[in-house]
Amino acid sequence: MTISNEDEFDALKEIGRIVADTLRAMGAALEPGITTAELDQLGRKLLEQAGARSGPEVTYSFPGATCISVNEEIAHGIPGNRRIGKGDLVNIDVSAEKNGFFADTGASFTVPPVARNIDRLCRDGKRAMWAGIAQVGADKPLSGIGKAIGAFAQKNRYTLVRNLASHGVGRSLHEEPESIATWPDRSERRIINDGLVFTVEPFLSLGAEWAENGEDDDWTLYSEPRAPTVQYEHTIVATRSGPVVVTLPG
Repeated sequence: MTISNEDEFDALKEIGRIVADTLRAMGAALEPGITTAELDQLGRKLLEQAGARSGPEVTYSFPGATCISVNEEIAHGIPGNRRIGKGDLVNIDVSAEKNGFFADTGASFTVPPVARNIDRLCRDGKRAMWAGIAQVGADKPLSGIGKAIGAFAQKNRYTLVRNLASHGVGRSLHEEPESIATWPDRSERRIINDGLVFTVEPFLSLGAEWAENGEDDDWTLYSEPRAPTVQYEHTIVATRSGPVVVTLPG
């Protein structure tokens, strides 16, 4: 999607704020003993109260309002009976639609106590995302996002999952431009146009380089090789004065 007027911008900012508020509340509710299904129900309730619909449910008939991935799971985890425990690393991905506009956000959370390197991984996962966001602007190369994130990862001795990419969003959950690499990609030649809406969502890891399907369902993705992995995601609008993040809590 490319924003063409203030009404579209306002509508996108509204759904962006809704998913951001939902993500923040779900993160605050994390505690030992809560199930991922209970956490998902909180997310569903908040989205519905705001007049929004779950993006993965509407688009893909996903079996949950949100995606909740724990430890070895890194994306698209199905909410269920799994209980959160002390020391868990939990990724929550919230996307939703309202009035024909979609926004997408996500973050990784820890349930104390956790090892120091996991705390550092979470801190640096956010830093990697912001390094990519800083490269967003009208007439800039899309490849700048992956180059910046890749340089950050290399400097700090992390790996990046290289088959889960950022994507266009706005009028649907996934749209053009597809497959925006959050790692260095020499083949990327596309230029960011003014008003373009897309996500920036690197998967930073202590060793994983790929996401692979598991055997239990058709959705959940696991790190390969198995290693702690975090994801942080915002929906961005590119402008001539730089990036505008629409998925910030209100």
